[in-house]
Amino acid sequence: MLTFEDDGVKKPRWGRIIGLLVVVVAFAVGAYALRLYGQTKKALNGTYESAGEIKSAALFQQKKAFSVLLLGADTGAEGRNDQGNSDTMIVATVNPGTKKVLLTSVPRDTMAEMVGSSGFNVQKVNAAYREGGSKMAMNTVSQLLNVPLDYYVTINMGGLEKIVDAVGGVDVDVPFAFSYGGSSFTKGAMHLNGKQALAYARMRYDDPENDYGRQKRQRQIITAIIKSTASTGTLANFQKVLKAITSNMKTNLTFDDMVQIFLNYRGASESISSDYIHGTNAYIGAAAYQIASTTELQRVSDKIRATQGLAQETLDNEETRQNKLNVTNQGFVFENPTVDQHFVIYAQNNDYTAWTGN
Repeated sequence: MLTFEDDGVKKPRWGRIIGLLVVVVAFAVGAYALRLYGQTKKALNGTYESAGEIKSAALFQQKKAFSVLLLGADTGAEGRNDQGNSDTMIVATVNPGTKKVLLTSVPRDTMAEMVGSSGFNVQKVNAAYREGGSKMAMNTVSQLLNVPLDYYVTINMGGLEKIVDAVGGVDVDVPFAFSYGGSSFTKGAMHLNGKQALAYARMRYDDPENDYGRQKRQRQIITAIIKSTASTGTLANFQKVLKAITSNMKTNLTFDDMVQIFLNYRGASESISSDYIHGTNAYIGAAAYQIASTTELQRVSDKIRATQGLAQETLDNEETRQNKLNVTNQGFVFENPTVDQHFVIYAQNNDYTAWTGN
């Protein structure tokens, strides 16, 4: 059976961006009491990067549910300075009415159409960030799952250690003993510093669930950062966190948006649940992919939309079209395949001819 291996290049994957967002808004409002409002606003304004239409804080003032795409770019660590891929992609859905937060991981190898590309383009979903930055990544995931995504937060790999250390470390429940990146982990409760948290989020091959297991540990780090942030309130930590954030984050949330989120959404984190898109292993050409069935994409779409208070809608996009054509034309099996399978990308508006690439 097909198993997934890296392409020979170390690509760290991690997931903890929503914790950084909470850090931002928590300390933004804390700055009022500390008489550091001006300094905070100036610093956080430097993280703003538009993704097109400028949104106002009205949505957050009205305490409406929303979703934000959290991106972890594989830059800022191990000497990487290029654009890179977004090897962590998480849709964070926040509903203040139900006091719930849902974190939905989008596995990096998931097949997806690159929305906003100059021509028809299907790749692994994490390539959207490399191809068109945060805006393309946001639009690609939005169309893949048919969920509204107007906001993004992008953090590079260089920020994790600094953020975790600034909030005083994080507490996690380690599922099994392992060693990685010069750190050793024992099963059970552990308090991790920044270096340990990075290693904990990156390890893949010793996990019996492979990439899915790593995604679970990534979401653990996210939740742990949120909890650590809630107990952090010293001036020294404020300065450290602010410096780490401004050096490693880009977002289309304005400073005013962040303040409104803190003021109106503080209780939403009482219940944090997580999920991820389950895919079927397959090859497209010589590359290993995860192909999410139409049933699975619909399940995830329904769950996110329900959490956001939106009505369910039947998915009808390029991914569902490709799935249907592969089942009909190739006999592709999504449920418990017994052999390695190849998935064919069909040309746009042509149900019989294979796409030949860019």
